[in-house]
Amino acid sequence: MQLTIIGAGAIGGTIGAHLIRSGHEVLFCDVDPAHVEAINRDGLTISGPVENFSVAARAVLPKDLPESLHRVAVAVKSHHTGNAAELLRGRLADDGYVVSFQNGLTSDTLAAVVGPERLIVSFVNFGADVLGPGQIMQGNIGAFRVGELNGPITPRVRELVAALPYAEATDNILGFLWGKEAYGAMLYAGAVSDLSIADSLEQPQWRPLMLAIAREVLAQAPVAPESFDGFDPDDLEGSLDRLVAFNRGSAKSHSGIYRDLMVRKRKTEVTDLMNDLAGPLTTYAGRLIQSIERGERTCEVANLELLAGYERAERLGRPLDAVVTLFPAPLRAPDGPLHGVQVAVKDIIDINGHPRGSGNPVAMRSAPAVADAPVVAALREAGADVFAATALLEYAAGALHPEVPETRNPYDPKRTAGGSSGGSAALVGAGVCSVALGTDTGGSIRIPAHYCATVGFKPSYGALPLEGVQALSPTFDHVGLLGRDIAATRQVFSALTGSTVPDTEPAGRQLRIGLVSGDLDRPDLEPEVASAVSNAVALLQKAGCTVVEVDGGAFDRIGETFEDILLYEAWQVHQAGVSTSPSDYGPETLRLLQAGSAVSELTYQQAMQRRAELLPAAVAVYDAVDILLSPAAPFTAPVTTPPVDTSEGESEGSYTAIHNMTGAPALVLPCGWSGDGLPIGLQLAAGPGSDEALLTAAAFVEATLNVERRPPAVQ
Repeated sequence: MQLTIIGAGAIGGTIGAHLIRSGHEVLFCDVDPAHVEAINRDGLTISGPVENFSVAARAVLPKDLPESLHRVAVAVKSHHTGNAAELLRGRLADDGYVVSFQNGLTSDTLAAVVGPERLIVSFVNFGADVLGPGQIMQGNIGAFRVGELNGPITPRVRELVAALPYAEATDNILGFLWGKEAYGAMLYAGAVSDLSIADSLEQPQWRPLMLAIAREVLAQAPVAPESFDGFDPDDLEGSLDRLVAFNRGSAKSHSGIYRDLMVRKRKTEVTDLMNDLAGPLTTYAGRLIQSIERGERTCEVANLELLAGYERAERLGRPLDAVVTLFPAPLRAPDGPLHGVQVAVKDIIDINGHPRGSGNPVAMRSAPAVADAPVVAALREAGADVFAATALLEYAAGALHPEVPETRNPYDPKRTAGGSSGGSAALVGAGVCSVALGTDTGGSIRIPAHYCATVGFKPSYGALPLEGVQALSPTFDHVGLLGRDIAATRQVFSALTGSTVPDTEPAGRQLRIGLVSGDLDRPDLEPEVASAVSNAVALLQKAGCTVVEVDGGAFDRIGETFEDILLYEAWQVHQAGVSTSPSDYGPETLRLLQAGSAVSELTYQQAMQRRAELLPAAVAVYDAVDILLSPAAPFTAPVTTPPVDTSEGESEGSYTAIHNMTGAPALVLPCGWSGDGLPIGLQLAAGPGSDEALLTAAAFVEATLNVERRPPAVQ
């Protein structure tokens, strides 16, 4: 047989060398002058664990390709298919044909030039790498199938199969190609890291991602996908173990995509992959590879962790209506204290290129932000992956817009995740990411944390910048964090503020804990919540903590100014919008904001003056102890978030709002579970500016309580 092979790289060169050794006539055509020169001078050498041999061979550059060709194989990368097809235009004999030895779904491009009746397609799964000019390593022997696009096994297919190494004929070549697309998508995902193929497929933390991306591709297959080399589309979980064994036995440890990125430093086939396939996971993988191509990233495990975060967000976050959008390959510094940490951001904080949605459908359609809010910019500068915008209650005002679904609770999707930072709490609570940004004006971080079994940290007023954040009540607004645990929360807070994380935690006997008189006796406090908090207090006392009762009268007095200040400031923020476009707001939010119009400037100024007069006495309550302890909210997660201007809404924030008024840091962490499996949180607070001291004390409380971690209901 005489065969011209366009593309003398890993696959084309290996196949051609085997054909030459078997006595067939092969002409190579390649764009690399050094490779062509070496082949003509020294022949082509195949090395590796399969076998080692050299053959004399002929090679030409594309400009020297003969004007008439009979049998042609195309073995170029898929993104070079168009160029290869143009080389064949007008050159192929009337009774000639082309066979593709390529990855990807390239038949349409080739058929458009040579005609579908003159195209044969193959599926190649053995591994090979170009080591240098004229030098190719064959890493293993894998499946090699050849077939016609329309199915039947023809004489020309049999002729090819008889000549080609390892080849078998098939009447379902598209089934093999679609199986390879699914397997290839897993390899593309693994290629964003520096792990070997076998390691990326074997390690359990990546398996949900690998299975999901394969399923995503297989769902698009127009034919029945075929099995090969351990891959079975009907047994994907078992396939992973078999593919690990297959790749452990190969000298080709990393995929061709990885080698293109990190060894050969050239463009990959990923853009063609993205053109061939729809679906979020293949898109996220492709965007990461393109980012590496541009030099914005390098191949490392942090990228694979990000891909796994996208998979969890799609599988766990989307069903909870916690995700507004996911950001492919987000820009970030190449290193830093948060390198590779995935952080979600409440969609009330500016993210460059994304509209500040604020839980309002009109705002969601507004112009995108032209810059990151400073707190988001600081995350990127610290190396964090800002990968998601999260859902919230409308304008963080405590109520839903009817066109925006409420975020559901990861421990009971029939219930709310809370507000207004419910999307951030739900993502962390569901295990999608370890940390998310939220905002808190009267408890909007801490209450969702209580409902979703996360840590919710409202730092001291101004500790994290408010620029680029949609205001509600500038006097009380705080940016803060929702975290998987205290360690994750403190890691991000310390990176954002430059504060120092203590090496050791204080002994329990050194911790003085204050309970505000009457906090556990309120009539709206559910018995299960009261019991969980009381049990936590008992455990802390047993650990050596001193627990004292403190007078909260100063809190009660300053708390009387909260409503006038909040409503007046919220009206100032939204007066123009409400006056010109009231229908843009949901009815409950509109009612709350319009109530602010009834608060006069005089009333507001008097409330502000009264607050300033009472603030020293309120702050003094913190001074008597290391931390104040209270319930986070009177009840566990309700079915829906009660509006703040209802009795239930007022009750919901009765333990949290005071710390917005004083500007003191406050934190919620899990302290138990209700009888029906809902989380219960415990609130800790310390004096203004005592953020690190509070986090240190909270780490001790967290370790002492050692609350059982339960898997969320959403899986």
